[in-house]
Amino acid sequence: MNKKFIALTMVLVLAMGLLAACGKTDTTDGNTSDDTSDELVVYSPNSEDIINLVIPAFEKETGIKVELISAGTGELMKRIESEKENPYADVIFGIAEAQFAQNPDLYQEYVSPNDQYMLEGHKNKHGYLTPYNSDGSCLLVNTDLIGDIKIEGYEDLLNPELKGKIAYPDPASSSSAFNQLTNMLVAMGGDYESQEGWDYVGKLIENLDGKVSGGSGAAHKSVADGEYVVALTYEDPSVSYVRDGAPVKVVYPKEGTIYGDAHLAIIKGAKNLENAKKFIDFVTSKEIQDAFGTEIFIRPLRADAELSDSMTPLENISTLEENIEYVTEHKNEIVERYIDLFTSLQK
Repeated sequence: MNKKFIALTMVLVLAMGLLAACGKTDTTDGNTSDDTSDELVVYSPNSEDIINLVIPAFEKETGIKVELISAGTGELMKRIESEKENPYADVIFGIAEAQFAQNPDLYQEYVSPNDQYMLEGHKNKHGYLTPYNSDGSCLLVNTDLIGDIKIEGYEDLLNPELKGKIAYPDPASSSSAFNQLTNMLVAMGGDYESQEGWDYVGKLIENLDGKVSGGSGAAHKSVADGEYVVALTYEDPSVSYVRDGAPVKVVYPKEGTIYGDAHLAIIKGAKNLENAKKFIDFVTSKEIQDAFGTEIFIRPLRADAELSDSMTPLENISTLEENIEYVTEHKNEIVERYIDLFTSLQK
């Protein structure tokens, strides 16, 4: 009787183990992912507009509960690196290609079925990174303060009438300011090392008149609030001010604008792998891509996505290409050169 009981118990235990195993999927590093999970952990540096649009809609659509951890990009990258032996998050929602290039081994390969619908040049070219929106450098001009001053591009910012009236953060601490710096170097000099480009930056620094904005948000807000005439900023918040009726207009530099894609990526060893895939598919769905372009005015990347009348079609904007590999490798050098130049020009 005891032997039969023991045998029956062993059979039940084995059966339970097999059932549990059926709900698990091996990931590339030997960890397991629960296909039946109703949870997802997302790391994101994104704005509240993007988060509030995507996360509740995803939870409602799928029944999956999202644990969101919001922080700056640098902090999140450090967390992913420190947790690589036992990842806490499943997805990073908002990563630049340059950041991926620094640690490609931290991410799980996945190409969404929606990749076929994305604009050319904005597809998953690495097998790991899924582009979902693009943001470009621009100028935000206060229409109440501009008067007769013409601002159509970077060259116009050297106008002596704008001295001390230009909002620009420190490229060493602001990602949007750094993007503006590399944009200016390419637009005005052709590359990141030309003397012509750096000569322009030096003249711009002189026209800043020693003033440095507290950060990306402070720069565009100061123009909307009437403290400065023009800001070197980025498209996402700028278009939102126009939508909300602020006395501003968005100017895309006639010399050219560099657009950088924001990406999603699955973290290698993700415990909720299938849910992570669902999240990537959802963010690149037509529903969400349409909402990006019509509700919160960030530039969607699906070819069939709708775009608000407040946003200038990409084909009507002069664009430039960023050399991602060069910028990734030489970022510190570019920042240090800017700091040295800024310091040398202060009186």
